[in-house]
Amino acid sequence: METVNQLLDSIKDVGRDAVRGGYSRAVYSTPELDLRQWFIEQAQQRGLDVETDRNGIIWAWWGKPQDGALVTGSHLDSVPGGGAFDGPLGVASALAAVDLLKSRTTAPKRSLAVTVFPEEEGSRFGVACLGSRLLTGAIDVDKALNLRDVDGNTFADVARGHGLDPRHVGPDQEALARIGDFVELHVEQGKGLGQSGPAIAVGSSILGHGRWKLSVSGQGNHAGTTLMADRADPMVAAAQIVVAVRDTAAKQPDARATVGRLTPVPGGTNVIASRVDLWLDARHPDDAVTAQLIESIYSAAREIAASEGCTVTLTEESYSDTVHFDPGLSRRINDLLPGAPVLATGAGHDAGVLAGHVPSAMVFVRNPSGISHSPEEYVADEDASAGAAALADVLEGLL
Repeated sequence: METVNQLLDSIKDVGRDAVRGGYSRAVYSTPELDLRQWFIEQAQQRGLDVETDRNGIIWAWWGKPQDGALVTGSHLDSVPGGGAFDGPLGVASALAAVDLLKSRTTAPKRSLAVTVFPEEEGSRFGVACLGSRLLTGAIDVDKALNLRDVDGNTFADVARGHGLDPRHVGPDQEALARIGDFVELHVEQGKGLGQSGPAIAVGSSILGHGRWKLSVSGQGNHAGTTLMADRADPMVAAAQIVVAVRDTAAKQPDARATVGRLTPVPGGTNVIASRVDLWLDARHPDDAVTAQLIESIYSAAREIAASEGCTVTLTEESYSDTVHFDPGLSRRINDLLPGAPVLATGAGHDAGVLAGHVPSAMVFVRNPSGISHSPEEYVADEDASAGAAALADVLEGLL
């Protein structure tokens, strides 16, 4: 029987990023593929039957695959330069929980599956929770297949190269029907649990959130021969738009808005860009407020672009409404974890996508600094062990 800490230690060198620090494990990259193989081997060592479905989701079954099963799991991909726990903690904890359950019972009364969802972070193709969105039909299939990574590869081509048939990618009611209840354990990505008190919390909701692309177009030109007064520089406009995003969100209580990626075209040091693309992440508990926030940001961006002789367009890449987890399932989990506080989260998860289709819930494990999507993300060994034990108790109570 391996502890969750031992499991995480066995993958600590996979996908280390020497430039950014932390880990870079984009979906279907070598590190992420290595982790998928690691999971398959770990599941098989526990006597679980493993299958990969037509959307690239891995299922490891204890008992016969059947409708209404109890399902747990998370993801193995990461943001660029991410922490060690976002995703893998949930997968490793699920495996450790299976070990604990096997020590308590010879066979579950209800089939149990551990899952790994691909492209949860959206760091390669730009759409978060792509695997669960495809499963549930929350994204148009043609749109998904035509998503491109930074190298111009389509999701269809990458999926085909890793054994998936693009003709069969998309909503899978048969697989979805197998999920009777879904419980995802995840590192907490804020300061809700603090540095003392309970190490475990039960999730209540996920903020509405989305991703948008702002493309600022100007006049590409020579950096040395073009006078400052003659420029229509989209980079100057983009810089002002980034500040406007911050200032606009700061005026709205509980809003969060971030420009985390910016790409100039063509990107030469001695070239005035012809276009600059910015990717915007925005979140708020009230979906109507999120919509108003985006409109305010876009209005400010248009004014800024025009003042620099440029134009700007806005494209929505993904959006998820505010999600409230199944109250009945959450109550049962609260009863099984007495003393665990209830927390809302601003981070998106596959559980949030599944919640619109099957009873879903989340369990969070303390991250004392509250820092996530960063190499500084941290979970103490004793808290990781407590999380795996709590997950085992929850699964046992639901089986």
